[in-house]
Amino acid sequence: MTHPLRAAVERGDQDAIYAAMALLDSGELRVASHIDGQWVTHAWVKAAILGYFRLQQMARIEVGPFHFHDKIPLKSDAPGVRIVPPGVLRYGSFVEPGAIIMPAYVNIGARVGAGTMVDTWATVGSCAQIGRNVHLSGGVGIGGVLEPPGARPVIIEDGAFIGSRAIVVEGVVVEKEAVIGANVVLTASTAILDVTGPEEVRYTGRVPAGSVVIPGVRQKTFAAGTYGVPCALIIGKRQASTELKTSLNAALREFDVAV
Repeated sequence: MTHPLRAAVERGDQDAIYAAMALLDSGELRVASHIDGQWVTHAWVKAAILGYFRLQQMARIEVGPFHFHDKIPLKSDAPGVRIVPPGVLRYGSFVEPGAIIMPAYVNIGARVGAGTMVDTWATVGSCAQIGRNVHLSGGVGIGGVLEPPGARPVIIEDGAFIGSRAIVVEGVVVEKEAVIGANVVLTASTAILDVTGPEEVRYTGRVPAGSVVIPGVRQKTFAAGTYGVPCALIIGKRQASTELKTSLNAALREFDVAV
């Protein structure tokens, strides 16, 4: 069903843009939804965010002892969310009750699910969709994908674990309960190679559910010679378990993954 605000937002109607942003901030709208087994990006919601940037003026923002100068205010309230100073949630983001935000940053349009930990100095970029019971370790970089409006945001599905200093950008999807080791870099063009069988299986833009992933290097020949090019290696699968923490700990021990 088409949302009643969509047409007005796409026309650039100011009142509709502000109304859409309020719904995004409260969690009643989201940038992307999982529908019939696939992720669907709502371009008109992204258009509302872009319109909001155009409408907003630079202003002094005060939050406790901290002063900022920006177009976008910070969220004034996030009921049931533990936010450790100086954790920042920008207006237009939504964090479900039960999540924990350490001194980290959640940008406009992003959504973070219940039970998720966003650890110290991790960044959740604009429009990123972070599921429930996810762990974003210290220094993780989840990229923002705001333009073009139809482009898929970065998506981290329920129960995934993202290791320290890992980077996930350009609309990559990390599927349910996958484990991404420390320092793995995933872009839209990164070769994600499953090396668990007799022949490699290649993925791009998607880490299959339950995969255990570490950084890798593959040899590639250029005009000037052969060089090591970064890739990501799927070295195993997380075992099914009713207890997420148990299955995670088992995977980290079995595959000796740095996190």
